Amino acid sequence: MDVVQQEATARARELQRSWYGEPLGALFRRLIDDLGLNQARLAAVLGLSAPMLSQLMSGQRAKIGNPAVVQRVQALQDLAGQVADGSVSAAEATDRMDEIKKTQGGSVLSNSGQPTTSSGAPTVKRVVREIQSLLRSVSAAGDIIEAADSLAPSHPELAEFLRVYGAGRTAEAVAHYESHQN
Repeated sequence: MDVVQQEATARARELQRSWYGEPLGALFRRLIDDLGLNQARLAAVLGLSAPMLSQLMSGQRAKIGNPAVVQRVQALQDLAGQVADGSVSAAEATDRMDEIKKTQGGSVLSNSGQPTTSSGAPTVKRVVREIQSLLRSVSAAGDIIEAADSLAPSHPELAEFLRVYGAGRTAEAVAHYESHQN
C-alpha cells in the first residue's frame, strides 16, 4: 500500500470513529467474535455485499450509505450484549439475526445502544473490548509489547496492562479486568 492509500485509509478510519464511535473494522470484528459469525454471514445479516463489508472493515470506504444497514449494526450490537450477559442463548441469537436481516429503517449508531447488564452498566466484555479497541487504534501489538517491555522494570503493573489489553486475547483481558475489580 502506498503512502497516499495509507493516508486515505487513516482518514476513513478517523471518519468512522467520529460517525460510529470506532473504526468499523474493530466494530465488525467484535460482532463476528461475539456472535460466532464469519464475514460472509455478517455481510448477509447486514444486507451488504461481502466486498462492501471488506472495504468498510479495511478503511477503503468510510461510510455505510444505507440507513437500514446502520440500524442492523445497532441491533447486532444490542444482540451481542445480550448474548454476552447470558440473557439470549446462541440458538435465540440465530433466530434474532434472521429477524434483524429483514428489518428496514434509518436509525443511527449511538452509545446508548451499547450492551449493558440489567442494572444498566456496560458488560465486562464490552468494557474490555473498548479498552482493547482504543489501545489497538493507537499502536500495533508489536509496538505495544515493546512499550510494555521498556516500562516493565519501573512500572510492572502498567506493563502487564499494556500486554494483556494491547496484545492479548479478550478472554485474558476479561480475567485481568475481573481480578482487579473491588
